[in-house]
Amino acid sequence: MTWRASIVTALAWVTVLGAPLLAGALDPGTGLAARLPVETILVLLLVVAVRGVFQRVVAYAFGAVTVIAALVALLDLTFRGTIDRGFAATEDWRAVVNAYKVVQDVVGPFTAALAALVIIGVAVAAVFVVGRCVLRCARSVTHLGARGRMAVAAAATAWVILSVVGAQHPTGAAVAAADVTRTLVGEAVQAAESIPDQEAFERALQDDSLAGSAPGDPLAGLRGKDVVIAFVESYGEVAVSDADEMAGITRLIDESAARLAENGYRAESAFLTSPTFGGVSWLAHGTLQSGAWVDTQQKYDALLSSERMTLSRLFGETGWRTVTVNPAHTEPWPEGEAFYGFDRMLDEQELAYAGPAFGFARVPDQFTWQRFFDEELSRDGAPIMAEVSLVSSHTPWSPTPRLVPWADLGDGSRFAGQLDDAAAAGFWPDERRTRADYAESMEYSLGATLSFVETYDPEDLVLMLVGDHQPSRVVSGPDADSDVPVTIVSKDPAVFERIEAWGWDAGFRPSVDAPVWRMDAFRDRFVDAFSG
Repeated sequence: MTWRASIVTALAWVTVLGAPLLAGALDPGTGLAARLPVETILVLLLVVAVRGVFQRVVAYAFGAVTVIAALVALLDLTFRGTIDRGFAATEDWRAVVNAYKVVQDVVGPFTAALAALVIIGVAVAAVFVVGRCVLRCARSVTHLGARGRMAVAAAATAWVILSVVGAQHPTGAAVAAADVTRTLVGEAVQAAESIPDQEAFERALQDDSLAGSAPGDPLAGLRGKDVVIAFVESYGEVAVSDADEMAGITRLIDESAARLAENGYRAESAFLTSPTFGGVSWLAHGTLQSGAWVDTQQKYDALLSSERMTLSRLFGETGWRTVTVNPAHTEPWPEGEAFYGFDRMLDEQELAYAGPAFGFARVPDQFTWQRFFDEELSRDGAPIMAEVSLVSSHTPWSPTPRLVPWADLGDGSRFAGQLDDAAAAGFWPDERRTRADYAESMEYSLGATLSFVETYDPEDLVLMLVGDHQPSRVVSGPDADSDVPVTIVSKDPAVFERIEAWGWDAGFRPSVDAPVWRMDAFRDRFVDAFSG
C-alpha cells in the first residue's frame, strides 16, 4: 500500500469512528469526546459478513443513519436554544418551515434558498462520503484476514465491558458510545409518548364549559365596549424585570401610564403562564382564546378542527363585530373564520402597507394600529371585538422602526428613510447586543400601543395587552419561567369592579408578587367575570 493510500485509509477510519459521535457532540451534556461508538462496530461486523450489493447497501445506510441522527441532534440543539424544548420530529416539521420563512424575511429569499441548498447538498455528500469510508475500512479489515476480524471482535468485546462497568470520559460522557442509537430511539420514544397525550387532549376538548349554552347573559358587563386583545410578540416577564437592559421599557411604561392616568385611564396587571417559550406564538393565541392548554403543533391542529368555543366566537354570537389584525399573515387563513369566528381578517395585504419591510416584522406596529383604527375602530355600528398581533418585537429584534407623527403615517412610506441608518440584526452569541436589540424593539411595540391609546383616546375601549411568550434564553436567561405580563386598560370603573376578585396589581406593570394564572384559565375566568 502506498503512503497516499495509507493516509486515505487512515482518514476513512477517522470518519467511520467519528461520524456516529456527531450526534453526541451536539448534545451539551456530552460534547466533544474521543469514545468508542457501537454503531461503527456493528456496521463493520455487517459489511465484513456480506458481499456485493448488500455490502454497499449496509455502508450507505450507515451513512444515512449517522447523518440523520446528526441533523436531528442539530435541530434539537437549535430548538432548545430558541423555544426551550427539544425537536419532535412528529410535530415540528411545520416549525422548521416557519423558521425558514423567518430567515427568508431577514436575509432575503435568494440567500435563504442558497443556504437551504447548501445544507441539503452537504447532507447528501456526507452520506456518500461516510458510505465510501465504510467500504474502504471493510476492505482493510478483509485484507488483514483473521487478524482483522479478531480486531473487530475485540472492539465489540471492549465496548460491552466498558458499557457494563460504566466507564466515563473526563467530560462525563460514556466511553461506550451509542449516540446515534440514543438520538433516534429518543425520537421514537417521544413519538410514542405523544400519542396518549394527544388523545387525552382531544378528549379534553370535548369537555367545554362554554359548549352548547353560554352563561345567562354572556358578556353583559362589556355591552357597548370595544374589546381589543393585543398580543405583543415576545413580551415576557423579563421585559418588566429590574434588569439594567430593560430599564428603558420600565421607564416608557411608567411615563405613558402617568399620562394615560391623567386622561382617566386605569389599569390592572398580572402574569399568565404561556404554553410556549421563545416562539410558536399561535399556541398562546389558541390557548387564551379556547381555554385549552395547546403546547404542541399537533394539539393546535386538533383544536382548529374541533368545535371548541373561542372568545372571539362568543363575542360574535353575542352581538360584537369580530376582527383579527395580523400583519404576519401573508397567505389565506380559512381557520380565522371557520374556527375563531372572525368577521374580518386584516392581514398584510389588507393593511396595504407601502413602506419598507423591517425584517420579519414587515409592518411597523404603529401603522398596524392606525389601519385598525381607520378600518374598524372609528366606524359606527356594532361594537368591535378584535385580536391584534403586534409583531415589531419579533426575533431577531432588529432593525426596529421609530415612531413618527400619527398624522404623517399615510400609507407607510414615511418609514422609508429609517432603514438607511438601521443596525443589522445582532449575532445571538453576542448576548449584550441581542438583549439591547430586544429592549429597543419592545420599547417600540409598547410605545406605539400606549401612544395610540393616548393620541386617539378611543371611546369605550377595553384593551388587554398580553405577551405571547418569553423571548429566547439568550435574552430571558437560563432560569426564566414561561410567564408573560397581562394588563387590562379602561376608563370605566365598572370594568374593574367586575374583576376585583382577581386580585390583580393596580397599574400598567405587574410586580414580582402579582398573581400568576395558567393561560388556559383566562377564558373561563374572563367570561365568568363579565357575564350577567
